Amino acid sequence: MNFSTSFLDEIRARLSVSDVVGRRVKLTKRGREFVGLSPFNPEKTPSFTVNDQKGFYHCFSSGKHGDIFRFVMETEGLSFPEAVERLASEAGVEMPAPDPEYRAREQRRSSLYDVMELAAAFFEDRLQTSDGAKARGYLQDRGVEPNVQKVFRIGTAPSSKYELKQFLTSHNISQDQMIAAGLLIAGEDISVPYDRFRDRLMFPISDQRGRVIAFGGRALSPEARAKYLNSPETELFHKGAVLFNWAQAREAAHKQGEIIAVEGYMDVIALYAAGFSHAVAPLGTALTEDQIQLLWRAVPEPILCFDGDKAGLKAAFRAVDTGLGLLKPGFSLKFALLPGGQDPDDLIRDEGGEAMADVLKSAKPLVDMLWMREVEGGDWSTPERRAGLETRIDGLIKEIKDQKIRHHYETALRERLRAFWRQQASGGRSQDKYASVQPYKGRGGEYRQTGNWQQRRGHQAPTQSLRTSSLAQSSGAKNIRRELLLLQTVLNHPDLLEQYVEEFAEIEFSRSELDKLRNGILEIAARRHPLDKDVLGDDLKTKALGPIVDGVANGLGVSKEWFSEPQAAKIDAQTGWLHVLALHRKSLTLQKELKAAERALALEQSQENFEIMQDVQRQLESVEGTEAVVEGFGEASDRYTGTDF
Repeated sequence: MNFSTSFLDEIRARLSVSDVVGRRVKLTKRGREFVGLSPFNPEKTPSFTVNDQKGFYHCFSSGKHGDIFRFVMETEGLSFPEAVERLASEAGVEMPAPDPEYRAREQRRSSLYDVMELAAAFFEDRLQTSDGAKARGYLQDRGVEPNVQKVFRIGTAPSSKYELKQFLTSHNISQDQMIAAGLLIAGEDISVPYDRFRDRLMFPISDQRGRVIAFGGRALSPEARAKYLNSPETELFHKGAVLFNWAQAREAAHKQGEIIAVEGYMDVIALYAAGFSHAVAPLGTALTEDQIQLLWRAVPEPILCFDGDKAGLKAAFRAVDTGLGLLKPGFSLKFALLPGGQDPDDLIRDEGGEAMADVLKSAKPLVDMLWMREVEGGDWSTPERRAGLETRIDGLIKEIKDQKIRHHYETALRERLRAFWRQQASGGRSQDKYASVQPYKGRGGEYRQTGNWQQRRGHQAPTQSLRTSSLAQSSGAKNIRRELLLLQTVLNHPDLLEQYVEEFAEIEFSRSELDKLRNGILEIAARRHPLDKDVLGDDLKTKALGPIVDGVANGLGVSKEWFSEPQAAKIDAQTGWLHVLALHRKSLTLQKELKAAERALALEQSQENFEIMQDVQRQLESVEGTEAVVEGFGEASDRYTGTDF
């Protein structure tokens, strides 16, 4: 929903920054400003200032800056519309009436929240019945006490295919609602939709306001095909943008000045039981860019804690690659590696919470993890290998978008390399003073064995032909084309932003001028509603963005797609745009995974690493060949076609 500037200004006029901030921060008047301790970082000397005349706050310790809306978003984890609604209520300003389409969409979402809440209560109740005996036994074996079970609302799904469906039907929930909530499995080849979760331990997944939006289910039978099963993507649930336990951990993280991201549900629960209430987890996949941004809304340097095995180390390296391009002043990632073969649950049960605290204290910065991956354990005895290492590090530095951080990484890594080469020349071992990322030491003081976490010596960097393969070059060219198509479609169909403004704001553009154009479009869209194509074009010209708009059209040239043109029907423009967006996201993810796989193969030339790299290459090739074959696509525009993006 878009808000007019006058509406937002009315809220700002009624609520001073010091009033809003003062509810969380003890402020002291100092001249024209107020000062207090940072709500974002633990500190003893106040570095947080509030200026009511200028209408903003500034935190010198974290670099965070903004108005009352930004403060509520940062401290309470709310989205912008949620922050506006909260402050409008406090200011006594009536919210603008939403358009009918928006109202219908919100009513549909509200009904789905009710469905998910009923399902969560159903699973909780079943845990206490005879159906839940097996699940209760599992929880007892894992040391999860009843009080902790209640905090996380753990439940169980019966083995029957229709019990949840019958329960929800008895509460006047339609089958369509159950399907939309992801609770039933349905399809053209399924005559009677049935319960998705059966014979599983159930973990409700909540949004940042604590509302149940999905479930994670752990199989109770060893014969189950999938040990863990998550809800599918729904109108409420987008897996890559959610963290398990975020709603509960957010407040604790602000108080502690620390947040911990671990790998699984049971790790979070074990940490909570041991006194670490500020732990979260991604939902069975590698940490995404959205999830890292979410962590940064809590603290500037979250700790990513990985299991002490080969898979854990690979997950840590994937997080290094994901985080590298996102780094911004004051915001980074720290990494903690557990003892070999253990996860947080194991460590806490074996050695207690103190051992876990020691692991977290030993967390190392991203630059150390990067150095360890690229340098430690390698054989750099020849000039060619040393040159290869320097070239690879230069390439990684270029992935850092922020100019200042890129400069400091370049300085730090070049200094390390000079010291490392001097040590090599003097006959020193390949490890050096910067090889500081080690697994947690056991309570007896000895490093524990962590499987094959330490890379073997003697392996060379990837060959030049591997790093600059035709596949990578082809993917890069298609990335640019998709980015141009996404922008061209929005320029000609700006009404897409009424429904997909957040998706548009999150697109990862490879060129700064395209990012600048996107930001200009968003700024105009926030002020004008509804947004007309011609008005948008005129406003962009006044912002001196006209040449970039022309560059988008010229860049596409004859390769424009019909659905991006003004004459295309709205439904076709929407279908084509969403398809390109999905391919763009998938392609970028796979390209990053391919880089990680190539580096892993360079560090350890095993059959397993080679097969992983081949698998990612096959997936990327498949994505690059994906065509838009959607039923009815083009009919509204008097045409029907598939298209290759």
